Amino acid sequence: MIMLRLGLTGGIASGKSAVAAMLRELGFSVLDADSLAHKLIEPGQPAYNELLQEFGGAVPSPGGRVDRAKLSAIVFNDRAKLDRLNAIIHPRVAEVVFRQFDDWQRAGTRDAAFVEAALLIESGIYKNLDGLVVAWCEPQQQLQRLLDRGLSEAEARRRIAAQLPVEEKLRLATDKIDCSGSLDETRRQVEALAAKLRRSQMAR
Repeated sequence: MIMLRLGLTGGIASGKSAVAAMLRELGFSVLDADSLAHKLIEPGQPAYNELLQEFGGAVPSPGGRVDRAKLSAIVFNDRAKLDRLNAIIHPRVAEVVFRQFDDWQRAGTRDAAFVEAALLIESGIYKNLDGLVVAWCEPQQQLQRLLDRGLSEAEARRRIAAQLPVEEKLRLATDKIDCSGSLDETRRQVEALAAKLRRSQMAR
């Protein structure tokens, strides 16, 4: 049986991480590509040197690690710099993601495995997947959740604007999870998705 390679994405603060946690609870393997991207810019990694060349002394923290807060402040205020950052990071993330899928397949993973990332569509990774699950919520909820995390309204709106509009993501979705309700409502949708995936694999 060929393991399905699926993506899980959604706008910032739209519920994607909650859906990923529920999928893990249901026994699915889920790779967090956003955390992976953070590891790829650690000192000693190839992307680290490229970041130093591209963004200079504004990026390294005193301990030598990239100061992600400073880096975010730079790129979310300059679209060209954000695009350059993504050009450095995305190909390396994609390489690790598909290597992990191969490892899971060889280890005997059946049904489906997921890669979770905010920028699956923007990076182009979704084009090489078997399906795309989009977690979404109402725009006002998304904004409020970011404000609750301590961002200013201006910064929250910049972060949202830096990503594809949710309407575009939903157009590319093979499955959609509405995270605008309670966690129990979200869980019911995730459980239904899990059951559907397992039925479809048994039928193959």
